[in-house]
Amino acid sequence: MTIQKITPFLWYATEAEEVAAFYTAIFPDSRITRVTAVPSAGATKVVDFVLFGQPFIAMSSGGGDPFNHAISLLVNCDDQAEVDRYWNALLEGGGSTDACGWLKDRFGVSWQICPSELLRMMADPDPVKATRVAEAMMKMVKLDLATLRSAYAGTTTG
Repeated sequence: MTIQKITPFLWYATEAEEVAAFYTAIFPDSRITRVTAVPSAGATKVVDFVLFGQPFIAMSSGGGDPFNHAISLLVNCDDQAEVDRYWNALLEGGGSTDACGWLKDRFGVSWQICPSELLRMMADPDPVKATRVAEAMMKMVKLDLATLRSAYAGTTTG
């Protein structure tokens, strides 16, 4: 068995198992692989889980620092239906929205729910197209792929 060289590690006060169950219910190819109570560490638990085939570890161990925007998890979406699905699922139970496709789930983790096509449009060598799509994105909370495509094509009416 090969060990992942880099694995996101998320520290929670008490919610590691709840977090892993919440996330694995949202994303396909996801599962909890192990829950370990750490001997001689009180209520500390380590939860190994997989999201979209990517290993993660969550730990419940009291204290810790709150999550902030300095790190986020980016979900590349194939279409608007996928954007809508993940956006709504991650907000369930008390999340909050931010700008430009960012949200914070009920556990305080920042997510970017982004159509994969947006990154390609913003990297276009034509600065006019890239600027139009970036400016359209900056006006959004949840990203709207049809509006982004219109801005990219220069067919936005307002």
